[in-house]
Amino acid sequence: MITPASLYPGAKVALLCASSAVPAERLEPAVAAVKALGLDPVVYPTCYFENRHGYFAGDDAQRAKDLSDAFADPSIRGVLCIRGGYGAGRLLPLLDWKELSRHPKLFCGYSDVTALHIAFNQHCRLITYQTPMPSTEYYQPVDDFTMTYLRRALFGALTGPLPMGENTATLAGGKACGPLCGGNLSLVRDSLGTPWEIDTRGKILFLEDIGEHTYRVDDMLTQLRNAGKLDDCAGILLGGWTDCLPEFPEKTLELEEIFRELLLPTGKPVLMGLPAGHLLPTMSLPMGATVTMDADAKTLEAGV
Repeated sequence: MITPASLYPGAKVALLCASSAVPAERLEPAVAAVKALGLDPVVYPTCYFENRHGYFAGDDAQRAKDLSDAFADPSIRGVLCIRGGYGAGRLLPLLDWKELSRHPKLFCGYSDVTALHIAFNQHCRLITYQTPMPSTEYYQPVDDFTMTYLRRALFGALTGPLPMGENTATLAGGKACGPLCGGNLSLVRDSLGTPWEIDTRGKILFLEDIGEHTYRVDDMLTQLRNAGKLDDCAGILLGGWTDCLPEFPEKTLELEEIFRELLLPTGKPVLMGLPAGHLLPTMSLPMGATVTMDADAKTLEAGV
């Protein structure tokens, strides 16, 4: 795997949208937040609301062009997806992955950006970073925990022990080591059956989601199980499940029951309640990097 060069004060970074459009009033504070980190943001066309295409930040060609141009520009040191939403999966056939791999650089985002993390990790052998996004969290005044791990991702120290929150719990004990993969559950599920299908073999699988009824979480995990992805992985990390509520409270399984029924039979170590995903405080994660988990001790450590 290729570890991209870290950023530094004054580094030029691309701000772009691979998915949904940024509301006009969010762009200025997002740019200001990136500047507050000591970086020099370059705003790409897909960040401007007037360039939107329906619910996308631009048509597929424009969004793919922004991403390709940012990686090809030698003056750009990092690429920050300014928000998620929906649509990154539509770009996958339009991107020249061999060309992108010739210009490895720091790439950040989460949620819908999961589709791009998987592709960069597997097709470019590039370590990428699940981080908060500037138009969603504005970076400032986000809590110190979130900002500490964001800075570590951007400026080059997201190795060693990673934090577990007070809600982190052992679902199944054991230890495992392998490259970190995954992200948003719905995007991981959507990769199945495509040329960009997630490969979980020998890897630590991280999953989180937002706004899904509990039966939908069950459905998506069942599909991953039926596709062999849960048996293939070495260990499982469960992050936040924000607003993942039952549609019919009197006729439902709780999330932990779903996790137990679908994950425990794999015999893999499982940690749940990681402070990562659509929640604050949130940690940043090095996707594609080797991590070691100890579900009994409730620890996670990232290698280089």
